[in-house]
Amino acid sequence: MKIVLASASLRRQELLRQMGCAFEVLPSTVQEDNTLKLPTDELVVAHAKAKAMDVAGRSLDGTLVIGADTLVVLNGQVFGKPRSQIEAKDMLNALSGQEHKVVTGLAVIQCSSGHSWTDFSITQVKFGHLSQEEIDRYVASGEPMDKAGAYGIQEKGALFVESIHGCYFNVVGLPIYKLAKILKKAGVFLP
Repeated sequence: MKIVLASASLRRQELLRQMGCAFEVLPSTVQEDNTLKLPTDELVVAHAKAKAMDVAGRSLDGTLVIGADTLVVLNGQVFGKPRSQIEAKDMLNALSGQEHKVVTGLAVIQCSSGHSWTDFSITQVKFGHLSQEEIDRYVASGEPMDKAGAYGIQEKGALFVESIHGCYFNVVGLPIYKLAKILKKAGVFLP
């Protein structure tokens, strides 16, 4: 069965390879709308499903399409990817010394039947206190600009993380345990 990842995220691609999954990449053109008045878990699932459906509409029968969306939530405020260095600094200042949630939605669509499976994962992440100098240096590195919440736990952003409770891979952007369970339901059994 052919599997397509509806994301250009190198981190998600790396995690799928780690799972032993053979796949192709066909990025979705869907733009996330974080202003929708939905609970965060429903919002990320809606985004993931919209991305998967977009790509499924361009794929052949017999294909499974994987969509995912990750957001950071602090006290009810949703942080997507920063649109500027100023926004990245604002996000990191807000997260400094705080515990926040990382929420990832998953959607898998079987093109031949239109059947879909969805799930989400939530991980609690606690940041240590960050100095303005640390934030400025990190933002100047460019690393936070394509990441929800303006940090990557698998890169230099790990220096800010005091603790996590939940799935580490969810914070990277793809909760692989939950994805493997969905793929199994769709008939894909990974090693």
